[in-house]
Amino acid sequence: MPIPKELLAGVVVMTALGSGLAMSAATAGQDPMFSEARSYERFMGRWSRQLAPLLVRFAGVRDGETLLDVGSGTGALASALTAAAPAGRIVGIDPAASYVAVAQASQGGPLVRFQVGDAQRMDFPDATFDRTLSLLVVNFIPDAHKALDEMVRVTRRGGTVVAAVWDYGAGMEMLRVFWDEAVKVTPAADSRDERHMPFCRQGDLATLWRQHGLQDVVEEGLTIQTRFASFDDYWTPFLEKQGPAGAYVATLSGRERDELKARLRERLLGQGPDRALVLTARAWAVRGVVR
Repeated sequence: MPIPKELLAGVVVMTALGSGLAMSAATAGQDPMFSEARSYERFMGRWSRQLAPLLVRFAGVRDGETLLDVGSGTGALASALTAAAPAGRIVGIDPAASYVAVAQASQGGPLVRFQVGDAQRMDFPDATFDRTLSLLVVNFIPDAHKALDEMVRVTRRGGTVVAAVWDYGAGMEMLRVFWDEAVKVTPAADSRDERHMPFCRQGDLATLWRQHGLQDVVEEGLTIQTRFASFDDYWTPFLEKQGPAGAYVATLSGRERDELKARLRERLLGQGPDRALVLTARAWAVRGVVR
């Protein structure tokens, strides 16, 4: 099914969210947690790029399909979609203009388009896409139920809606280690711990999908390794104010940051010298068919 020409011609569609954070209509500006594309790429984008091909395989994407990437961020999922379906038509949507610019500059073309907008109010016609996918975004949307209704609406009957969210409670080791130590430095940080995020536990996404009438729902864990060249390669991206963890670090005093850094170093390296680190990151993925 072709995408209407006006959508590929550059209409700014008021849709989705992408690095992670949805922008509601009432939001006057962009949330600073997801505002600096290159900083986000160093912090979490590199791991999104590893996870994206796994989600594409899980989704069963076929070449030539019309695909929507909800929360396209810096283009991790769109890149994997292009590799798997080079003849596919892909639209990526995100609220962060800087992310859209980076994604468009790196891979935009006649079959790939990135646009700014809000996933909770999409301007796409009904049944526009063969598959709608969302990578590491659903848990950040202010009204995930409304956004999922929109994802279902713009996907054709018999098409597939697919998403993945990090397992912040146990499976995303990079962040689990961080928050465990952050709470020891400032106990009040527990309220900001990403383990409290919605839809990040096994079964959460599958339940959400079924609640919205999707059929043949399947949930599966997708696991990658996050490889850091050194402790600084792990620690420094937290200083760039991206994502909930980076936003938390920005609130700390110099003494608190130093204590957190020391705790993390000891947790990951013990008393030994600096070295490369390999941690595990698991996401829960779900797919369902539009009836």
